[in-house]
Amino acid sequence: MSHEISVAIAYHSRFGHTANQAEAVRRGAAEVPGTTVRLIAVDAITEEDWAALDTADAVVFGSPTYLGDVSAAFRTFAESTSGRWASQAWRDKIAAGFVNSGTMSGDKLNALQSLSIFAAQHGMTWVSLGLLPGWNRSTASDQDLNRLGFWLGAAAQSNGDQGAEQMHPSDLATAEHLGRRVAEQTHRITVGDVRPVPAEV
Repeated sequence: MSHEISVAIAYHSRFGHTANQAEAVRRGAAEVPGTTVRLIAVDAITEEDWAALDTADAVVFGSPTYLGDVSAAFRTFAESTSGRWASQAWRDKIAAGFVNSGTMSGDKLNALQSLSIFAAQHGMTWVSLGLLPGWNRSTASDQDLNRLGFWLGAAAQSNGDQGAEQMHPSDLATAEHLGRRVAEQTHRITVGDVRPVPAEV
């Protein structure tokens, strides 16, 4: 992997838990040689951040799960991309996602589906978690990767009475795995710098 790629991580975090996930995704992606990674808090997005999103080869989206879907702050960010949607400015970028909630389920799958549909409407190429489920046998452990058993993206469960620094290590390791996978897949797809054919409008 001698060529260079850039990965942007666009996330919202109210209490710091999803920010910890985002940092884990960043660590994983940065482990792949030739990868530049930028964290972007979407509730404080700048023009420089928008430029980074527009030029990134891959964008990983992240949000806490509120009432079974992404947060209002993330939705505001998503809706502010309507001009980019209309011009398909992000078409064929790699995309992936991660979510967090206070319960094991929390309807996180619905939030991940919202992220994947958002990416699909932009014409992006979604990368799944690529892990078998962990912690699903009598001999298994809650320290297994993908202990919550998600496929579409990385998921985390954070206790409501604990701070972001006490997140489950398996969930952070799973987020790191997602970051590495996104970077590796992006390198594979962009080898040779093949340009996609522009979509007809």
